[in-house]
Order: sequence, then C-alpha cells, then structure tokens
Amino acid sequence: MLILGIETSCDETSAAIYGEAGLLSNEIASQIIHQKYGGVVPELASRAHIKNIYPIVQAALDKAKVKLSDISGIAVTFGPGLVGSILVGLNYAKALALALDKPFIGINHIEGHIFANYLQANDPRPPFVTLMISGGHTLLILVKAPGEYQIMGSTRDDAAGEAFDKVAKMLELGYPGGPIISKVAEQGDPNYVRFPQAKMKDNQKYDFSFSGLKTAVLYHLQKLTPVERKNHLADIAASFQHALVEVLVERSLELLAELKLNRLSVVGGVAANRWLRQRLEDEAIKNNIQLFIPSPILCTDNAAMIARAGYYRLSSGQTSPFTLSPQPSLALTT
Repeated sequence: MLILGIETSCDETSAAIYGEAGLLSNEIASQIIHQKYGGVVPELASRAHIKNIYPIVQAALDKAKVKLSDISGIAVTFGPGLVGSILVGLNYAKALALALDKPFIGINHIEGHIFANYLQANDPRPPFVTLMISGGHTLLILVKAPGEYQIMGSTRDDAAGEAFDKVAKMLELGYPGGPIISKVAEQGDPNYVRFPQAKMKDNQKYDFSFSGLKTAVLYHLQKLTPVERKNHLADIAASFQHALVEVLVERSLELLAELKLNRLSVVGGVAANRWLRQRLEDEAIKNNIQLFIPSPILCTDNAAMIARAGYYRLSSGQTSPFTLSPQPSLALTT
C-alpha cells in the first residue's frame, strides 16, 4: 500500500509518499512572504497553496520514484487550521481520489503530529503520553492505542508557539519567533530574570497558561533603557525560554508519574527547540523515561505525518466521504 499525504493547514504546502517500505518522500514548500507581516496572513497563505500544491505533489512522486497510478489512497488534513488553506489541500485530494478512483481519508492535524514519531526507527509503544506543542496547540495527551486518545491538559490562553511569536515581536526579533528566540538565547543567561511559571488549580493541574509569562516579559522590558535592552537581549530571550520550557517539562513529568508510565512522545513545531530537547533528554536519563522526539523536519507541519496516519486508517478500512468539509476548529477525539 502506498499513501499520498497532503498537508496545507497553515503556511506550509507539503506532500509525502509512505508505504510498507517506510517514508519514500516528504516535500515541503514554506511561505516566507508572511515574515514581513509578523504572522501568517490567511488570504496570502491560501493563494500560495493554490500555486504550490501541484508542483509539490509532483515533487513528492518524483522523489519516491512512483506515479499517481501507483498510489493506493490519499490522506489529507481537514482540520484544525486556516479554513482557506485547508480547503486547497482537501479539494485537491478529493479531485485526485475521484480521478484515480482511489479511497481518501481526512486526517486530524493533531493526530498527524502524534504519528510523526511512528516515522522514526524506534516508535513509542502505547500506552504513552504525548506532549503536543505548536503555534496553535499545547496539549498533554494520553495515547491508549493508535486512534484512542484522552486529553489530560491543554492551554488556557496562548499556546507555547504563540507565546514564542509574541515575545519575539516584543524583542523586535522577527517571525517566526520560536527558531529566532532559540538561536538568540544560546548566547544568553537563562537565570538573568526569573520569570513567573503559572501554577494551575488542582482540577486543572496539567493545563498550561503562558499569558502571565508573556506579560512579565513586557513589564520587564518597559523598565529597561534602550541600551539595557540591547545589552541584555540574549539574556531576556534565554530567561523567557527557560521559564516556558520548565513548565512543559514539569507538567509532562508529573503526568507520567501519576499515570505510572515511562514513555513520553514530544511533537509539534516547538519540539524542535534545542533547549527543550536537551532538558527533556536530561530528565529522561535521570528518571528512566523513554523519550521519543522526531527529527526537526518532522516536528514542523509536514505531509509525512499525515501520510503515516492515513496509512494506519486506510489500512484499517476507514475512508472519508466526498462531502467532508474543512473543520478549522477540529478537536482531537477518539
């Protein structure tokens, strides 16, 4: 079975081929046009997807050395994400499925990220905990089995990636904020400022809140002169990153301990953060935890994870109707 995966939920146009032999290709076109606006502009994103979708799919086929006629089925993101962006990929997948008389399956973007670690040589064995961290989501998920999930914690306000973007904007570093702050922070002192780490109520103890941290950074910057801001830019970035990462690590370890599990999967764009990966690796060794983190290219939005999730669902006999529509606020459910 060969699956063509298509991902267009935000500002990456991606196509991938996955089969019994593993991942054969994973092509991604990123949209740099959004950098000058400090964030993704939905209309520009959907227009770029229309322009990129055909050449990206063709590039994935060429890299895998297969033809469209060799494809067994098509998997495509149908939410959550930007409705216009999702629509481009979903309609393209439907058209291909109709033309080729092949089955297609709509994939939840969050579930796609969970399946990213199933593309690694050593994949996690359920049950395990997944920490899903991206620009739009910060979730702690108990994965009981493939397709069987229980959300144990979520963000009460800004997602982790969103907090990185907003603080990067305050520091006038540019967009996207995560990679930039990570690079700048390498030269800084993470203990320069002890920014607050939100504590949650007992009935919400695995939830996240980063609005207070973001506000604390703003108040600290307001107290500094322009010269002080310039001289301590790396220190502020490192201190912010440290505070945010420690919350992610702490919540994950607490949930693992309560569930008496020792397998942690970390996925999503923020999982590419070097400081986070190092902290998790240190804690995994200290606490005898099996840690699973995809390679950085599989952390950000990509079609490989969609193809892998589609392979699981299509091989189980599941398909989607051609009436399937984009669901920009789609939640993760069993």
